Amino acid sequence: MTNSATKNAIVTGASGGIGGSIAKRLAKDGFSVVVNYAGKPAPAQAVVADLEAAGGRAIAVQADVANSEDVERLFKESMDAFGGPDVVVHCAGIMPLFPIASGDVAAFDKVIATNLRGTFLVFAQAAQHVLDGGRIMAFSSSVLAKSFPTYGAYIASKAGVEGLVHVLANELRGRNITVNAVAPGQVRTDLFLKGKSDALIDCWLTAVLRINSDFTEETEGRSSDEIRNCDHGSFERFWSINGPGAGQSRAHRVREHARHHRA
Repeated sequence: MTNSATKNAIVTGASGGIGGSIAKRLAKDGFSVVVNYAGKPAPAQAVVADLEAAGGRAIAVQADVANSEDVERLFKESMDAFGGPDVVVHCAGIMPLFPIASGDVAAFDKVIATNLRGTFLVFAQAAQHVLDGGRIMAFSSSVLAKSFPTYGAYIASKAGVEGLVHVLANELRGRNITVNAVAPGQVRTDLFLKGKSDALIDCWLTAVLRINSDFTEETEGRSSDEIRNCDHGSFERFWSINGPGAGQSRAHRVREHARHHRA
């Protein structure tokens, strides 16, 4: 990595949500930051203004990560402004939800274009331009392990992202560049919240707590109010799709626990 005074980072999808928070943290740590956005410039300019107000250096650059010319221009404008990047964090993505049975090829292609093709294009430029000793990061998702209905296209795209991460790490061997994927859980960004009711999100959170705790006494007591207020059908549907690893006995325990707290 270069000297802290001259470290540079490119963050895609940085006009809000996780990407915006990452841009702010990198600026706090001394990086000059390129705030990439796809559509409306105002949110990205607001992030840049926040970084500059805190004493950082930043620019906003519009680029559609699914467009190869846009991605090339993103890196060129970044290097013109700050020099070669030390860090590239690829956060840009979309998450439209629809069942596989819908056969919505247009929606599927759009998800793959943005999430998977976009990662490939950003990785290609990062591999060429990130300085030796640098860092490349992409975002996967914890839903890969859950197989939720309507998440087929999103999960397929993120599985592809993880594959690209492993391959690029091998291809960059010898340059001391790390390539990693981050798979966050539920983060209440605009992307995650779109189209979901508060009740459904609370149900998912309750179920995830139980998956992770394996029904420990501490967790059952902590989330009893969540179960009492959760739509029973949504809760049971969540559990019915957690795969064979969940097991019928585990699902039965959830149903009985929910009924107990409704009594």
